[in-house]
Amino acid sequence: MADIDNKDQAEMDPADMEDVEEVEEEETGEDENSKARQLTVQMMQNPQILAALQERLDGLNGSPSGYMESLPKVVKRRVNALKNLQVKCAHIEAKFYEEVHELERKYAALYQPLFDKRSDIVKAAYEPTDEECEWKADEEEELTVSKQDEMKEKAKLEEEKKDEEKEDPKGIPEFWLTVFKNVDLLSDMLQEHDEPILKHLQDIKVKFSDPGQPMSFTLEFHFEPNDFFTNTVLTKTYKMRSEPDESDPFSFDGPEIMSCTGCTIDWTKGKNVTLKTIKKKQKHKGRGTVRTVTKTVPNDSFFNFFTPPEG
Repeated sequence: MADIDNKDQAEMDPADMEDVEEVEEEETGEDENSKARQLTVQMMQNPQILAALQERLDGLNGSPSGYMESLPKVVKRRVNALKNLQVKCAHIEAKFYEEVHELERKYAALYQPLFDKRSDIVKAAYEPTDEECEWKADEEEELTVSKQDEMKEKAKLEEEKKDEEKEDPKGIPEFWLTVFKNVDLLSDMLQEHDEPILKHLQDIKVKFSDPGQPMSFTLEFHFEPNDFFTNTVLTKTYKMRSEPDESDPFSFDGPEIMSCTGCTIDWTKGKNVTLKTIKKKQKHKGRGTVRTVTKTVPNDSFFNFFTPPEG
């Protein structure tokens, strides 16, 4: 009978096969592997099942497995010795990260003169020399440049005339705004009403905590005088911990941010982009009259970055 079924299926036209409805075979105790595969597929396709499973697993985290209780007393004693060794490893790892932090401080000091010169060029406090501006193009760039040379040469005289008429731009206009727009993490935070403010951003600096002090670092955003706020520097400080928690030393996984502190922005009246004014109509239940209420509510803005949640 099976041979006949197979033969009929083999002789069936492929076009007819499209109209054939697949019917699942009745599950039996002999097909446990198939059931397991089906369950796996259902789990992967249903986020709610996965979420429930993850919640269950999280609840089991740290729960006794019964393994330790099943061990002979002499073996438990040795396991405790291993646990003590692991705690010592965690403390050594903490020292490693402390030294990494010191290396960051050391190299930050080496980078800083270069960053300072970059800042001076951006804000037109320093004009680089011809030698500093010389850039050796790679082959691809050279080919592109050669193709454009003729067009540039033709337009050169006209450009020179236009340049004479225009005011020479200072530094590198909108340098940091351009950076924000081209870094995914920053561009996601950026709103259109933030852009006119960030045009005045002149430099971003990182300051690390001094030796012997608790591990931390501060981001400094330096602004030129502008019409939006009176601050010249906006800051955000991150405090970190780089030692194992005595109550749970096995959870140590390197430095972690414990808290962050922003700063108060002294906004010029009417220029605070982190707030917006909305108008809502309210109807009096008794008299039926309608009045308009003005309300100030939070507004999406990059500058909310400086007022993080406390903790």
